[in-house]
Amino acid sequence: MCFGHDGDAALERSLQAKGASRRGLIRGAAGATAGVAALGALGAAPASAAGRSTGKGHGHGHGHGGHGRRALDTDLISIQLYTLRSAAAAPGSGPAAIGHPAVLEALARYGYDRVELAGLYGETPASMRTLLDGLGLRATSSHDGISADTGAAHAKLQGAVALGQRYVNVPYLASSSLADWQRWADQMNAEAALAKGYGLRYGYHNHAHEFTTDLGGGLTPWEVLMDRLDRRLVHLEVDLYWAFTAGVNTGHTTAESALRFAKDVIDEAPLRVRQYHVKDRTAMGTAPAEADMCDLGVGVIDFASLFAHHQVEEYIVENDTPDNLAAPLLTAAVGRLYLEHLRF
Repeated sequence: MCFGHDGDAALERSLQAKGASRRGLIRGAAGATAGVAALGALGAAPASAAGRSTGKGHGHGHGHGGHGRRALDTDLISIQLYTLRSAAAAPGSGPAAIGHPAVLEALARYGYDRVELAGLYGETPASMRTLLDGLGLRATSSHDGISADTGAAHAKLQGAVALGQRYVNVPYLASSSLADWQRWADQMNAEAALAKGYGLRYGYHNHAHEFTTDLGGGLTPWEVLMDRLDRRLVHLEVDLYWAFTAGVNTGHTTAESALRFAKDVIDEAPLRVRQYHVKDRTAMGTAPAEADMCDLGVGVIDFASLFAHHQVEEYIVENDTPDNLAAPLLTAAVGRLYLEHLRF
Protein backbone atom coordinates (compact mmCIF):
# COMPACT_ATOMS: atom_id res chain seq x y z
CA MET A 1 0.00 0.00 0.00
CA CYS A 2 0.97 3.58 -0.57
CA PHE A 3 -1.10 6.28 1.11
CA GLY A 4 -3.96 3.93 1.97
CA HIS A 5 -4.05 2.01 -1.30
CA ASP A 6 -3.68 -1.76 -1.34
CA GLY A 7 -1.03 -2.51 -3.96
CA ASP A 8 -0.80 -6.16 -2.90
CA ALA A 9 -4.52 -6.71 -3.47
CA ALA A 10 -4.43 -4.97 -6.85
CA LEU A 11 -1.48 -7.10 -7.90
CA GLU A 12 -3.18 -10.32 -6.75
CA ARG A 13 -6.32 -9.47 -8.72
CA SER A 14 -4.29 -8.79 -11.85
CA LEU A 15 -2.34 -12.03 -11.53
CA GLN A 16 -5.50 -14.06 -11.04
CA ALA A 17 -6.99 -12.54 -14.18
CA LYS A 18 -3.92 -12.99 -16.35
CA GLY A 19 -1.12 -15.51 -16.64
CA ALA A 20 1.96 -13.26 -16.36
CA SER A 21 4.89 -13.71 -18.72
CA ARG A 22 8.05 -11.83 -19.67
CA ARG A 23 7.35 -9.25 -22.36
CA GLY A 24 8.33 -5.76 -23.41
CA LEU A 25 7.34 -3.02 -20.98
CA ILE A 26 6.20 -0.56 -23.61
CA ARG A 27 4.40 -1.26 -26.86
CA GLY A 28 3.95 1.33 -29.57
CA ALA A 29 4.94 4.97 -29.78
CA ALA A 30 5.40 6.71 -26.45
CA GLY A 31 5.00 10.18 -25.06
CA ALA A 32 1.91 11.27 -26.96
CA THR A 33 0.41 14.58 -25.94
CA ALA A 34 -3.14 13.19 -25.62
CA GLY A 35 -5.05 14.87 -22.85
CA VAL A 36 -3.55 18.33 -23.03
CA ALA A 37 -6.68 19.33 -24.90
CA ALA A 38 -8.54 18.52 -21.70
CA LEU A 39 -7.13 21.77 -20.32
CA GLY A 40 -10.24 23.40 -21.64
CA ALA A 41 -12.16 21.54 -18.96
CA LEU A 42 -9.74 22.47 -16.21
CA GLY A 43 -9.10 26.08 -17.16
CA ALA A 44 -5.89 28.08 -17.43
CA ALA A 45 -3.31 28.13 -14.68
CA PRO A 46 -1.89 31.32 -13.20
CA ALA A 47 1.54 32.46 -14.24
CA SER A 48 4.43 31.65 -11.90
CA ALA A 49 8.14 31.20 -11.83
CA ALA A 50 9.49 28.44 -14.01
CA GLY A 51 10.43 25.10 -12.43
CA ARG A 52 14.03 24.47 -11.56
CA SER A 53 16.26 22.46 -13.85
CA THR A 54 17.49 19.01 -12.96
CA GLY A 55 20.37 16.67 -13.68
CA LYS A 56 20.34 13.01 -14.64
CA GLY A 57 23.21 10.58 -14.27
CA HIS A 58 24.12 6.98 -15.04
CA GLY A 59 26.91 4.77 -13.84
CA HIS A 60 27.86 1.17 -13.09
CA GLY A 61 26.76 -0.90 -10.10
CA HIS A 62 29.15 -2.13 -7.45
CA GLY A 63 27.01 -4.84 -5.88
CA HIS A 64 24.63 -5.22 -2.96
CA GLY A 65 27.26 -4.57 -0.33
CA GLY A 66 27.67 -0.95 -1.41
CA HIS A 67 31.36 -1.20 -2.31
CA GLY A 68 31.49 1.85 -4.58
CA ARG A 69 32.98 5.18 -3.65
CA ARG A 70 30.01 7.45 -4.27
CA ALA A 71 27.82 8.46 -1.34
CA LEU A 72 24.28 9.72 -1.65
CA ASP A 73 23.78 13.45 -1.19
CA THR A 74 21.97 13.34 2.15
CA ASP A 75 20.04 16.50 1.30
CA LEU A 76 18.13 14.38 -1.25
CA ILE A 77 16.86 11.89 1.35
CA SER A 78 13.18 12.11 2.25
CA ILE A 79 10.52 9.87 3.82
CA GLN A 80 6.93 9.12 2.84
CA LEU A 81 4.90 9.91 5.96
CA TYR A 82 2.44 7.08 5.21
CA THR A 83 5.17 4.87 6.70
CA LEU A 84 4.55 6.58 10.04
CA ARG A 85 0.75 6.72 9.97
CA SER A 86 0.26 4.70 13.16
CA ALA A 87 2.72 6.89 15.06
CA ALA A 88 1.26 10.11 13.65
CA ALA A 89 -2.24 9.25 14.84
CA ALA A 90 -3.69 11.09 17.82
CA PRO A 91 -1.93 10.18 21.06
CA GLY A 92 -3.66 7.34 22.84
CA SER A 93 -5.38 6.00 19.72
CA GLY A 94 -2.92 3.13 19.34
CA PRO A 95 0.22 1.60 20.85
CA ALA A 96 2.53 3.67 18.64
CA ALA A 97 0.44 6.85 18.44
CA ILE A 98 2.27 9.99 19.55
CA GLY A 99 0.75 12.53 17.15
CA HIS A 100 2.11 14.08 13.99
CA PRO A 101 3.99 16.98 15.65
CA ALA A 102 6.02 14.52 17.73
CA VAL A 103 6.65 12.32 14.70
CA LEU A 104 7.94 15.27 12.68
CA GLU A 105 10.14 16.36 15.59
CA ALA A 106 11.64 12.87 15.73
CA LEU A 107 12.34 12.87 12.00
CA ALA A 108 14.20 16.15 12.35
CA ARG A 109 16.31 14.62 15.13
CA TYR A 110 17.14 11.67 12.88
CA GLY A 111 18.57 14.09 10.34
CA TYR A 112 15.76 14.26 7.80
CA ASP A 113 15.43 17.55 5.97
CA ARG A 114 12.57 16.52 3.66
CA VAL A 115 9.26 14.73 3.95
CA GLU A 116 6.69 13.56 1.42
CA LEU A 117 3.17 14.25 2.64
CA ALA A 118 0.28 11.78 2.67
CA GLY A 119 -2.41 14.10 3.93
CA LEU A 120 -2.24 17.00 6.38
CA TYR A 121 -3.47 15.43 9.67
CA GLY A 122 -6.17 18.07 9.94
CA GLU A 123 -3.72 20.94 9.40
CA THR A 124 -4.12 23.60 6.72
CA PRO A 125 -1.26 24.02 4.23
CA ALA A 126 -0.27 27.22 6.08
CA SER A 127 -0.28 25.67 9.55
CA MET A 128 1.59 22.58 8.34
CA ARG A 129 4.19 24.84 6.72
CA THR A 130 4.62 26.69 10.01
CA LEU A 131 5.07 23.41 11.90
CA LEU A 132 7.61 22.10 9.39
CA ASP A 133 9.52 25.37 9.23
CA GLY A 134 9.88 25.38 12.99
CA LEU A 135 11.54 21.96 12.85
CA GLY A 136 13.78 22.69 9.88
CA LEU A 137 11.82 20.32 7.63
CA ARG A 138 10.57 20.82 4.08
CA ALA A 139 7.55 19.19 2.48
CA THR A 140 9.07 18.83 -0.95
CA SER A 141 6.56 16.32 -2.32
CA SER A 142 3.10 14.88 -1.74
CA HIS A 143 0.76 12.09 -2.77
CA ASP A 144 -2.53 13.49 -4.06
CA GLY A 145 -5.15 11.80 -6.19
CA ILE A 146 -6.50 13.16 -9.45
CA SER A 147 -8.85 16.05 -8.68
CA ALA A 148 -12.57 15.83 -9.36
CA ASP A 149 -12.88 19.24 -11.01
CA THR A 150 -11.13 22.47 -11.90
CA GLY A 151 -11.58 24.11 -8.55
CA ALA A 152 -10.23 21.11 -6.66
CA ALA A 153 -7.20 20.93 -8.96
CA HIS A 154 -6.32 24.56 -8.38
CA ALA A 155 -6.87 24.24 -4.62
CA LYS A 156 -4.58 21.21 -4.49
CA LEU A 157 -1.83 22.95 -6.40
CA GLN A 158 -2.19 26.19 -4.46
CA GLY A 159 -1.81 24.18 -1.26
CA ALA A 160 1.34 22.56 -2.60
CA VAL A 161 2.79 25.98 -3.38
CA ALA A 162 1.93 27.22 0.11
CA LEU A 163 3.76 24.22 1.55
CA GLY A 164 6.82 24.95 -0.58
CA GLN A 165 6.59 21.69 -2.52
CA ARG A 166 8.43 20.89 -5.69
CA TYR A 167 6.52 17.74 -6.66
CA VAL A 168 2.91 16.50 -6.65
CA ASN A 169 2.39 12.81 -7.40
CA VAL A 170 -0.64 10.65 -8.13
CA PRO A 171 -0.19 7.71 -5.72
CA TYR A 172 -2.45 4.95 -7.03
CA LEU A 173 -4.86 4.00 -9.79
CA ALA A 174 -6.42 0.58 -10.39
CA SER A 175 -8.90 -0.71 -12.95
CA SER A 176 -9.25 -3.48 -15.51
CA SER A 177 -10.87 -1.03 -17.94
CA LEU A 178 -8.81 0.36 -20.82
CA ALA A 179 -11.10 3.40 -20.97
CA ASP A 180 -10.37 4.22 -17.34
CA TRP A 181 -6.61 4.24 -17.86
CA GLN A 182 -6.92 6.33 -21.02
CA ARG A 183 -9.14 8.84 -19.22
CA TRP A 184 -6.82 8.98 -16.21
CA ALA A 185 -3.81 9.60 -18.44
CA ASP A 186 -5.61 12.48 -20.12
CA GLN A 187 -6.61 13.93 -16.76
CA MET A 188 -3.04 13.69 -15.48
CA ASN A 189 -1.74 15.46 -18.58
CA ALA A 190 -4.24 18.27 -18.00
CA GLU A 191 -3.38 18.59 -14.31
CA ALA A 192 0.34 18.44 -15.07
CA ALA A 193 -0.06 21.40 -17.41
CA LEU A 194 -1.74 23.31 -14.59
CA ALA A 195 1.00 22.26 -12.18
CA LYS A 196 3.66 23.59 -14.51
CA GLY A 197 2.00 26.98 -14.36
CA TYR A 198 2.36 26.88 -10.59
CA GLY A 199 6.03 25.96 -10.83
CA LEU A 200 5.36 22.37 -9.72
CA ARG A 201 6.40 19.02 -11.17
CA TYR A 202 3.65 16.45 -11.56
CA GLY A 203 4.32 12.73 -11.39
CA TYR A 204 2.88 9.23 -11.25
CA HIS A 205 3.82 6.66 -8.60
CA ASN A 206 3.72 3.02 -9.71
CA HIS A 207 2.75 -0.20 -8.00
CA ALA A 208 3.13 -3.65 -9.59
CA HIS A 209 -0.33 -4.28 -11.00
CA GLU A 210 0.23 -1.76 -13.81
CA PHE A 211 2.55 -4.36 -15.36
CA THR A 212 0.28 -7.40 -14.97
CA THR A 213 -3.31 -6.20 -15.44
CA ASP A 214 -4.63 -7.31 -18.85
CA LEU A 215 -6.74 -4.59 -20.46
CA GLY A 216 -7.41 -6.73 -23.52
CA GLY A 217 -5.10 -8.43 -25.98
CA GLY A 218 -2.29 -8.42 -23.43
CA LEU A 219 -2.19 -4.60 -23.22
CA THR A 220 -1.19 -3.40 -19.76
CA PRO A 221 -1.88 -0.14 -17.90
CA TRP A 222 1.85 0.60 -17.92
CA GLU A 223 1.90 0.52 -21.71
CA VAL A 224 -1.13 2.82 -21.85
CA LEU A 225 0.45 5.31 -19.45
CA MET A 226 3.82 5.30 -21.18
CA ASP A 227 2.14 5.82 -24.55
CA ARG A 228 -0.39 8.44 -23.47
CA LEU A 229 1.22 10.54 -20.73
CA ASP A 230 2.97 13.67 -21.95
CA ARG A 231 6.68 13.29 -21.30
CA ARG A 232 7.08 17.08 -21.31
CA LEU A 233 4.75 17.43 -18.33
CA VAL A 234 4.59 14.19 -16.32
CA HIS A 235 7.48 12.46 -14.58
CA LEU A 236 7.76 9.14 -12.75
CA GLU A 237 8.23 8.51 -9.07
CA VAL A 238 9.43 4.91 -9.41
CA ASP A 239 8.68 2.73 -6.42
CA LEU A 240 11.65 0.37 -6.53
CA TYR A 241 9.98 -2.30 -4.39
CA TRP A 242 6.97 -2.47 -6.68
CA ALA A 243 9.06 -2.37 -9.86
CA PHE A 244 11.17 -5.24 -8.49
CA THR A 245 8.00 -7.08 -7.44
CA ALA A 246 6.55 -6.66 -10.92
CA GLY A 247 9.67 -8.42 -12.18
CA VAL A 248 9.13 -11.29 -9.74
CA ASN A 249 5.50 -11.61 -10.82
CA THR A 250 6.29 -11.60 -14.53
CA GLY A 251 8.51 -14.66 -14.28
CA HIS A 252 11.87 -13.45 -12.96
CA THR A 253 13.11 -16.03 -10.47
CA THR A 254 16.38 -14.48 -9.26
CA ALA A 255 17.08 -11.20 -7.52
CA GLU A 256 19.48 -10.27 -10.33
CA SER A 257 16.82 -10.84 -13.00
CA ALA A 258 14.11 -8.96 -11.10
CA LEU A 259 16.59 -6.13 -10.59
CA ARG A 260 17.20 -6.06 -14.34
CA PHE A 261 13.44 -5.75 -14.85
CA ALA A 262 13.36 -2.76 -12.48
CA LYS A 263 16.20 -1.15 -14.43
CA ASP A 264 14.29 -1.79 -17.65
CA VAL A 265 11.31 0.05 -16.16
CA ILE A 266 13.58 3.05 -15.66
CA ASP A 267 15.42 2.78 -18.98
CA GLU A 268 12.44 2.13 -21.25
CA ALA A 269 10.15 4.77 -19.80
CA PRO A 270 9.79 7.79 -22.08
CA LEU A 271 8.94 9.82 -18.97
CA ARG A 272 11.75 11.16 -16.83
CA VAL A 273 12.37 9.31 -13.57
CA ARG A 274 12.84 12.08 -11.02
CA GLN A 275 12.08 10.36 -7.68
CA TYR A 276 12.46 6.94 -6.06
CA HIS A 277 10.49 5.28 -3.33
CA VAL A 278 13.12 3.19 -1.57
CA LYS A 279 11.85 0.13 0.28
CA ASP A 280 13.23 -3.39 0.54
CA ARG A 281 11.75 -6.87 -0.04
CA THR A 282 12.27 -9.84 2.26
CA ALA A 283 12.54 -12.62 -0.33
CA MET A 284 11.87 -13.73 -3.91
CA GLY A 285 8.63 -15.69 -3.35
CA THR A 286 5.50 -14.75 -5.29
CA ALA A 287 2.91 -15.54 -2.60
CA PRO A 288 2.12 -12.79 -0.05
CA ALA A 289 3.18 -15.15 2.74
CA GLU A 290 6.56 -15.66 1.09
CA ALA A 291 7.66 -12.05 0.65
CA ASP A 292 6.85 -8.67 2.11
CA MET A 293 8.37 -5.25 2.61
CA CYS A 294 11.13 -4.85 5.14
CA ASP A 295 13.44 -2.19 6.48
CA LEU A 296 16.21 -1.03 4.18
CA GLY A 297 19.32 -3.15 3.98
CA VAL A 298 17.92 -6.43 5.27
CA GLY A 299 16.20 -7.60 2.07
CA VAL A 300 17.10 -8.77 -1.43
CA ILE A 301 17.03 -5.52 -3.46
CA ASP A 302 20.43 -4.20 -4.55
CA PHE A 303 19.91 -0.47 -4.14
CA ALA A 304 23.57 0.33 -4.78
CA SER A 305 23.24 -1.10 -8.28
CA LEU A 306 19.96 0.75 -8.91
CA PHE A 307 21.34 4.08 -7.70
CA ALA A 308 24.50 3.70 -9.76
CA HIS A 309 22.39 2.88 -12.80
CA HIS A 310 20.24 5.99 -12.54
CA GLN A 311 20.34 8.86 -10.06
CA VAL A 312 17.27 10.90 -9.20
CA GLU A 313 16.35 14.15 -7.50
CA GLU A 314 14.86 12.59 -4.37
CA TYR A 315 15.29 9.27 -2.51
CA ILE A 316 12.21 8.64 -0.38
CA VAL A 317 12.31 6.07 2.42
CA GLU A 318 9.13 4.02 2.68
CA ASN A 319 7.81 0.85 4.25
CA ASP A 320 4.06 0.34 3.93
CA THR A 321 4.16 -2.41 6.57
CA PRO A 322 6.89 -1.52 9.09
CA ASP A 323 8.37 -4.60 10.74
CA ASN A 324 7.82 -3.22 14.22
CA LEU A 325 4.34 -1.72 14.25
CA ALA A 326 4.78 -0.64 17.85
CA ALA A 327 7.73 1.56 16.86
CA PRO A 328 7.43 2.64 13.21
CA LEU A 329 9.92 5.43 13.88
CA LEU A 330 12.54 2.68 13.99
CA THR A 331 11.90 2.11 10.29
CA ALA A 332 12.50 5.81 9.66
CA ALA A 333 15.76 5.79 11.64
CA VAL A 334 17.04 2.63 9.94
CA GLY A 335 16.13 3.96 6.49
CA ARG A 336 17.97 7.22 7.03
CA LEU A 337 21.04 5.47 8.42
CA TYR A 338 21.11 2.97 5.56
CA LEU A 339 20.96 5.64 2.84
CA GLU A 340 23.57 7.79 4.59
CA HIS A 341 26.08 4.92 4.55
CA LEU A 342 25.27 3.32 1.18
CA ARG A 343 28.04 3.51 -1.42
CA PHE A 344 27.43 2.91 -5.09
